[in-house]
Amino acid sequence: MAEHHHHHLFHHNKDGENSVDGENPEDYRKEEKHHKHLEQLGELGAATAGAYALHEKHKAKKDPEHAHKHKVEEEIAAAVAVGAGGYAFHEHHEKKEAKKEDEEAHGKKHHHLF
Repeated sequence: MAEHHHHHLFHHNKDGENSVDGENPEDYRKEEKHHKHLEQLGELGAATAGAYALHEKHKAKKDPEHAHKHKVEEEIAAAVAVGAGGYAFHEHHEKKEAKKEDEEAHGKKHHHLF
């Protein structure tokens, strides 16, 4: 499974020392790209599982002798599609958070009054 990165006030340098944000900022753009890649994989997984669910639904109609087996596989594939879609949504949120942290680290924070 992919490692999940936590965002902390202190970051570790190569020397093993801690630094406060701003002195040695983490490469948020790299993290943003990483989450974008994982989001795309989640989307691909959702599309693939959805297509497989539709395939099994079609097979259930065409093969009444094994219809129950195909319906079970259809339901499993549908559940996988929903899970992959949720994962893609989660990674989209992580990508947006990394972008926000990048903007804040580089002084691009927007202050809206209204």
